[in-house]
Amino acid sequence: MTDGGWAAGRPDTAVLMLAASRDPDEDEVLTVLVRHEPGYVLVTVAGEVDFASAAGLRERLVTLAAAGRPLVVDLDRVTFIDAAGLGALAGAARHATAHGSSLRVVCGRRQVRRLFGLTRLDQVVPLAASLAEIHQEEPEAGAEAV
Repeated sequence: MTDGGWAAGRPDTAVLMLAASRDPDEDEVLTVLVRHEPGYVLVTVAGEVDFASAAGLRERLVTLAAAGRPLVVDLDRVTFIDAAGLGALAGAARHATAHGSSLRVVCGRRQVRRLFGLTRLDQVVPLAASLAEIHQEEPEAGAEAV
């Protein structure tokens, strides 16, 4: 890996892998895939988002938000998320707003959606059950989506 843990597969795609220990179980590794789609940046997160990995995720999301394009964070492959992970999403959402953009989360997993409701993060970060739901909510042609 290069560039502080970031490896670019293509100019429009980047992958970040963070692990809490030298010999992590696959579920403990946080993987972040970034794809630049028309109208938004799709950030697919997989694995555990916890105290050990949340700072790296937040750093990447904040960097992406600074570009001013809307972010869509897909959490469907997240196996665990704690308060640090939720805080990383909230901080990135604030940063996106400060740069005239937005951050939305896609997640169909009941447990994760429940955490968003319990913490009221769903009042700050809009949730969608699927990418298809986000595409259905897109404004008329000519306006930037998300």
